[in-house]
Amino acid sequence: MASGDKSIRVDMNSQTAKTEPFPERWQLLGGRALSARILLEEGDPAGDALGSGNVLVMAPGVLSGTSAPTSGRISMGGKSPLTGGIKEANAGGNPGQDLMKLGYRCIIVTGKPKDPSKRYGLEVDAQGVRVVAADAHKGLWNYASCEKLYEKYPKTASFISIGPAGEMQLTGASIACTDEKGRPARHAARGGLGAVMGSKGLKYVAVDAGKLAVRQPAARKEFFGYSKEYTKAYQAGPQMFKFGTSSVVPIANMLNTFPYRNRTEGQSPDVASLDGKRIVESFETRGGGMHNCMTGCIVQCSNVVHDKDGNYKTSALEFETLTLLGANCGIASWEDVADLDRLCDEIGLDTIETGAAIAIYMDSGGMEFGDAAGAKRILREIAEGTELGKAIGNGAVSIGKKRNHKRVPAVKGQAIPAWDPRPLKATGVTYATSPMGADHTAGLIINPGMPATEFARASQESQLVNAVCDSSGFCQFLQPSIEDIAKYYTLYLGRDVTREQVADIGWQCLQDEWEFNRRAGWTPDKDDLPECMKTEGVGPNHVMKFDVPKEIIDAARAQRFAPREELFKLKATG
Repeated sequence: MASGDKSIRVDMNSQTAKTEPFPERWQLLGGRALSARILLEEGDPAGDALGSGNVLVMAPGVLSGTSAPTSGRISMGGKSPLTGGIKEANAGGNPGQDLMKLGYRCIIVTGKPKDPSKRYGLEVDAQGVRVVAADAHKGLWNYASCEKLYEKYPKTASFISIGPAGEMQLTGASIACTDEKGRPARHAARGGLGAVMGSKGLKYVAVDAGKLAVRQPAARKEFFGYSKEYTKAYQAGPQMFKFGTSSVVPIANMLNTFPYRNRTEGQSPDVASLDGKRIVESFETRGGGMHNCMTGCIVQCSNVVHDKDGNYKTSALEFETLTLLGANCGIASWEDVADLDRLCDEIGLDTIETGAAIAIYMDSGGMEFGDAAGAKRILREIAEGTELGKAIGNGAVSIGKKRNHKRVPAVKGQAIPAWDPRPLKATGVTYATSPMGADHTAGLIINPGMPATEFARASQESQLVNAVCDSSGFCQFLQPSIEDIAKYYTLYLGRDVTREQVADIGWQCLQDEWEFNRRAGWTPDKDDLPECMKTEGVGPNHVMKFDVPKEIIDAARAQRFAPREELFKLKATG
């Protein structure tokens, strides 16, 4: 780790930026853990998420910018306008790596402009950091905005940006990061953090690391050797994501966690036409294929989807998107979902939140299930700022209230992801108790046969491991264990970092997040799932319901304050 590491502080009240030394006390913190610490120390948990007091943090993982495989992810953090609590949303692409190559461990954005009509950009390069006028990008969709940015900045640059949804401060808005090809296709999507970025008048961040090399570890030979060994072992393994997460569709359908028509069923009759195999089959005649979303990725789970004429359409068309914008809306064709995915990336929207919102609108009689053309029209209305567009763009709870509809599958204001809590009850415990609300990346457990007595511990252990991973810079799909991360940290820093220390980073991250939420006004009664998940079933005879006893959720909540040593055995989980 470079002794000259710095933080970037951006004051949007005055539209100025400066750098300062990265604090020694934060040296082992990156990504989600660093974001949580900054938000707890400097944020305003009780304030308006879209107000001047909210802090927006952009923090690469500790290992981002190094040669460790698939380690370049970045965390966006702030108070969520959806949940009213803390939020971290994680993204791939190249900005996290480029920031770390330049020696910047985080960007901390505070304040907001007096004139809300103005747009600004942040430039980060070897010469320093600057806030610049960006009114020429006002209202531009993400792809057009990034194309315009490449007219100004070198091809070596990467970008963090928001689309019109973020500018309008719609609470379903995402933050986009460009991939290796410069496409704004990797999104920190959950929790509405694009709206937080928009509230600060910040349209984009341009990061140009030029031709800087990767960050150099203290134990250089050993680090590179271990990375080579780790890569070889991974590539010799089962390659679970060889064709991306879209390949999970048939399994999810079998497990009754491929929600159909606003979660009234757990299986879709259109599973064959939404199966990721159809996307893979298209590669032969249309082009596209699998690629790595960031430099140094060995998982390569990102699919590149072309249209019938062989032209690029979108990347990546993920399982969550096929589920929420496809099956959950009764839309049968993966090609229609690809169109919807591209629109969401363009406008800057979370596909999970948006798909849930459209399904609720359909369920309430706003339009027919399966109306793909209508769904595309609504997405364009979001960009235009119509009344209906804003209601959908603000997410599931927003449109549910507008339509006075009772089946709103959301937890703490945030839509439930594809992985359904009725067949996957331990995951439901995560949704109920995680500081992130309904977010599968906070602690997903795909074990439908797990005994109820194990739900609380399994959820909390999964939450800890995922917090550690999101702090390291590694992608969760690489499935690194706590032991793996400890070894990488040891070789990188040149001093012994134990697996216990690494686990403590994750544990403290969760503690910081829970404390933020306590100060934000979260109370134990919020640790629950919506009534429709408890009373409406899926599966044969609709018998699968979220019927987890209150005492189990209480136990998961109580474990927040138990000693870490009693909760986690620290066994390797990779």
